[in-house]
Amino acid sequence: MFVYHRTVRFQDTDAAGVVYFANGLAIAHEAYEASLQAAGIDLKAFFQGVPVAVPIIHASVDFLRPISVGDRLEIHLTPHQNRPTEFEIHYQIYLETTLDKPVIKALTRHVCIDVQTRARQELPPLLITWLDQWTAPIAVVPAD
Repeated sequence: MFVYHRTVRFQDTDAAGVVYFANGLAIAHEAYEASLQAAGIDLKAFFQGVPVAVPIIHASVDFLRPISVGDRLEIHLTPHQNRPTEFEIHYQIYLETTLDKPVIKALTRHVCIDVQTRARQELPPLLITWLDQWTAPIAVVPAD
C-alpha cells in the first residue's frame, strides 16, 4: 500500500463548502501520480511520448462523510493487477485524525494500450515493478 498526505484546498470544494464530487477522484489520481513518482517513474515520460498509455476505463467514488477546506487527508492506495493488460487501484481516504473509518472510497480501473493502434498491450515492466512495490510494506510520502 502507498500512503499519501494532502490538505483539502478551497478549490477542491463546492458552494456548500465540501469536496466537490469530481474532486474526490482528482484527489485519488493525485495520489496515483505520487505513487508512480515514488516508485521512480518519470511522470513526464510516463504520460507523454511513450509507446503505451494506461487510460482509466472505469471509475467510482463513494463519499462517506463531508470533507471541508483545511481537512488533512491520508490516502491509502492499493493497486492490483487484474489481467496481463489491466490493473485497478483501490483508494481509501481518511481524515488524518480518524484513521479507523474512511471518508471516501474510490476505485479506478486502467487498461494498457499501444498508443498507435489502440490495441491492448501487456503492462510494461515499470508498471509491474510499481504494482509489486505497493503490495509491500507501507511507504509514506507527504504532499509538496
